Amino acid sequence: MEDKQKIEDINREFYDFRYEETEENTFRLESGLTPEIVTKISDEKGDPDWMREFRLKSLELYNYLKVPKWGPSIDGLNIDNIATYVRPKTQMSGKWEDVPDDIKETFEKLGIPEAERKSLAGVGAQYDSELVYHNVQNEVSKQGVVYLGFEEALKSEEWGPMVKEYFMTLITPKDHKFAALHGAVWSGGSFVYVPKGVHLSFPLQSYFRLNARGAGQFEHTLIIVDEGADLHFIEGCSAPKYNEANLHAGAVELFVKKGAHLRYSTIENWSKNMYNLNTKRARVEEGASIEWVSGSFGSHVSYLYPESDLVGRGAKSEFTGITFAGAGQELDTGAKMVHLAPDTSSLISTKSISKGGGVSIYRSAVYIDKNATGSKTSVSCESLMLDSESRSDTIPAMVIKTDECDVGHEAKIGRISNDAIFYLMSRGIPEDEARSMIVSGFANPVSKELPLEYAVEMNNLIKLEMKGSM
Repeated sequence: MEDKQKIEDINREFYDFRYEETEENTFRLESGLTPEIVTKISDEKGDPDWMREFRLKSLELYNYLKVPKWGPSIDGLNIDNIATYVRPKTQMSGKWEDVPDDIKETFEKLGIPEAERKSLAGVGAQYDSELVYHNVQNEVSKQGVVYLGFEEALKSEEWGPMVKEYFMTLITPKDHKFAALHGAVWSGGSFVYVPKGVHLSFPLQSYFRLNARGAGQFEHTLIIVDEGADLHFIEGCSAPKYNEANLHAGAVELFVKKGAHLRYSTIENWSKNMYNLNTKRARVEEGASIEWVSGSFGSHVSYLYPESDLVGRGAKSEFTGITFAGAGQELDTGAKMVHLAPDTSSLISTKSISKGGGVSIYRSAVYIDKNATGSKTSVSCESLMLDSESRSDTIPAMVIKTDECDVGHEAKIGRISNDAIFYLMSRGIPEDEARSMIVSGFANPVSKELPLEYAVEMNNLIKLEMKGSM
């Protein structure tokens, strides 16, 4: 079992800095998963009674449900070796100067204060299991937008009832084993409510950093965009490298009401010892739309398939994503579109890159119900393998229950053209730079959809990965 938890190295030093845990600066529950541990988490959080019961029932489901057999192996993940709750010994602060120096330095290196200075409307920063910094600009608050740490919202008189109404109703503990795990041990995350008709001109941002070794992170994001409102939410994730397994099993629930619009952008840059078993799902009502923009880098194994449930007439969903699988990685990603109402539309456009023996698997699912007449869907996936050791698989699935719809699918798998390399080298460009330019061009349709600072980060990550392959 130990050998399976040792992950092949790659050059990503920028993200691999870390601060060692001590008894003075860190509180850590024992590893494993038992009713006693779940109860301790609930005690630490001061959960209301209904949440405590929810956690314990989720644990029962976790113990009952089986590990999926159809995806990459997760045999190297042993929950008995994972600490499900680790927090720094500090309180969440709305003032950057009050954050402890080591945590502050971590997020400064990752650009959180800088991003805030660049007029992001609100920033939340989570370190291990807890939110350590949260700040919302007055301009946002004046519009009635609510952006709180999830636990703050849960315990508030004003927003607690809404949290209870929506929490894990879109993603339920019975959906799969790791949704049940999330329901039992979730900690931290964000709550966002955008009132009717409010259009935010700046994005909100949340950043998650898992610093601890042999630990899990289970943040919960709940976003409700009310009728006719508009929001852009950005999420970033990273972790340093360890020679033992870490786990990320967060959950994202997005409710997009009638005529509303939500763009959800994320860059997941986990370390190569991470098992990324995240679940994301959106409910899109009549005339509403959601845009997913996703960059998936890092992690040893990923299971990641954002889902859009199109439940109202004319609802729309677009998914644009890129995955980069390097040595020691098997990334199983894609998207799911569920058409449940007439005249709904969906678009999936993905790109994957694999090198150094990495495995990239594109897995999509489109379901068009018999009642979803007049619906349209288009699926396009392109894969680029940078060497003969790597692998790329495309596994699309479509279930169509009506003839009154328009369905399209396109898949391409290939390698870098030698002719293209030769052409660039004939213009005086070194071979490694030429390869990097071609890969960056391949990824451009995704990077151009990201906010500038995240597009830069994604391009830098690609360069880091390319450097590790030379």
